[in-house]
Amino acid sequence: MIGYVRLGRLFLHLATGLLKSFVYPNLGKIQQKRMAAKWAQQFLCILHVNLCVRGAVPSDNQAVGLLAANHTSWLDILVMLAVLPVRFVAKDEIRGWPLVGGLCERAGTLFIHREKRSDALRVNRQIFDLLQSRRYVAVFPEGMTGDGSVLHHFHASLLQPVISTQTRLYPVAIRYSLADDGVSRHTAYVNISIFQSLLQILRQPRTQAELIFCEPITCHNLNRRELARLAEQAIARVLAVEIRHMEPEKPCGLPGALR
Repeated sequence: MIGYVRLGRLFLHLATGLLKSFVYPNLGKIQQKRMAAKWAQQFLCILHVNLCVRGAVPSDNQAVGLLAANHTSWLDILVMLAVLPVRFVAKDEIRGWPLVGGLCERAGTLFIHREKRSDALRVNRQIFDLLQSRRYVAVFPEGMTGDGSVLHHFHASLLQPVISTQTRLYPVAIRYSLADDGVSRHTAYVNISIFQSLLQILRQPRTQAELIFCEPITCHNLNRRELARLAEQAIARVLAVEIRHMEPEKPCGLPGALR
């Protein structure tokens, strides 16, 4: 059963977030982080999502860099935002989502046309500028969502700014489970609408989300394909899943199973 009170609270929270997003761009960096984190945390609370964080969360005292995470759901964004407010790269069609599209745009999301390979160059320039201004940026290199049973091939096209700015790549693993510790599939945003996905999550009495920060990767003497392979292996190891390479790729020069 869906709690209609919770559903009402959720839409009110989205509407409030949209109003706040008009003010957000004019706030200072610290105020923006606080506002984004608090809003995401409240969103998770309404959805009855318990968040557990493992590993060392990057801070402003460290070398700022790019976060690369596995992708299961739109919920991934909220889980990451609740812990470390970052700028996300998202598919362009999200702009058209009711309430959410406008909110994401005003929050500074970088939208990319995935069907246009040349658009990666434009987004890479934006990522480069943000890294230069000491802003964390998060990408989902799989380029698609999955059910969490495997890790799909990490595309390297948006990892070039890490090399260009000589910053760090932070692999981030995201995992969902049910209250009884069973593997969750209800969070997977695959072949359903955003509203159907939301209802699936609301039907669960409780969802466990785990955000795991792996050891950062320095880019010295590595190319972007090598970075992609190292990041996906770190995440696959933590999640205990296999990596499914969907396309042939040139050897990257790394030993063993790395391709």
